[in-house]
Amino acid sequence: MARPAPGTRADYRAFRILPTRWQDNDEYGHLNNATYYALFDTAVSLWQMDQGIEIRGPEATRFLVVESGCRYHAELGFPDILTAGIRIAHIGTSSFRYEIALFANDNDTAGAEGFFTQVHVGADNRPAPLPAQVREALGTLVP
Repeated sequence: MARPAPGTRADYRAFRILPTRWQDNDEYGHLNNATYYALFDTAVSLWQMDQGIEIRGPEATRFLVVESGCRYHAELGFPDILTAGIRIAHIGTSSFRYEIALFANDNDTAGAEGFFTQVHVGADNRPAPLPAQVREALGTLVP
């Protein structure tokens, strides 16, 4: 099976600059695998907050991550300045899939691409329909 080519900035809809830190590197001098997921989560969380989606506190809209993954294309590491590109690949009744790319410095090609599938849940932790505000915001990220 052929490996998909890395995405480009033009493939994504929203962007967030995320500087790397010295502690993000592992023993091999590049980003630790867990750091990629933390960067994806940070970019998505900041985007949600920018959209007025409350993700903290007693009134938070609750999303559970039910699936995630990452495909590595090129080494990234400190002191790179990363730009996270975000798009939505799918919106269902209660779930949706974010796709996130990390671009190093001025590179137009992704060094890594990941995804999170999230499910909106109610107070009972059962899937619940997406609120209209959330659905509208997510729709702006659909290519």
